[in-house]
Amino acid sequence: MPKKYGFKEKDLVVNYIVDLVLAGELRTDDRINRDAIARAVGVSRLPVQQALDQLECQGMLVSRYHRGVFVSRFDEAVVREQHELHGTLNAIPSARAAASPTPRVLAELDAALRELRTSTEPAGFYVVATGFRRIIVEEYAGPPLQAAISSSRVFMPRGFWGSYVNDHAEFLPSYEAEAAAIHQRDPEAARVACMDRVELQAQVVLAELSRRGVLRPIGSV
Repeated sequence: MPKKYGFKEKDLVVNYIVDLVLAGELRTDDRINRDAIARAVGVSRLPVQQALDQLECQGMLVSRYHRGVFVSRFDEAVVREQHELHGTLNAIPSARAAASPTPRVLAELDAALRELRTSTEPAGFYVVATGFRRIIVEEYAGPPLQAAISSSRVFMPRGFWGSYVNDHAEFLPSYEAEAAAIHQRDPEAARVACMDRVELQAQVVLAELSRRGVLRPIGSV
């Protein structure tokens, strides 16, 4: 795997392992081969171990004494739970923003929202949407909450959302609703906008994982 400059080696390994799980090449209870991953990514064993430690803390992997590191349970319920967690954490700073919006934050959100409305290309929409969330999180979440939000993105792959063609049509309304709630000083509506968005994201990811054969089709026995 060619290295991506600007990325920490540990992060390259994290992304590689997550991609393997989302592609169905690593499944529940599969053992992680450190040497194979180090060779595939082109790094030493140290960043591999750092990545395994991070993914274990995030619940994606589990260590078994004297046996190694394995993929944790990965099914529809886990994917939904991870998205629900991400939405719940993001809803905290959004509610705070709605309770106490500043003119600067409102102006920055309005500018981001105008850009979102015209960003119909998937990669561009993803970048602007990430910036929209960053405005809120950096202003209204402290370091512990910011770290928790970042950690909760483990099953929300950037590569997928940067190429999802329906991003603009399906997700713009939730950003409109969140911005409106903050302008109207309505914390509950801001929370609902966050949760509605991650629920839709979970449905999209689950449909794609079912299409790939990683998970059983939704509703199947």
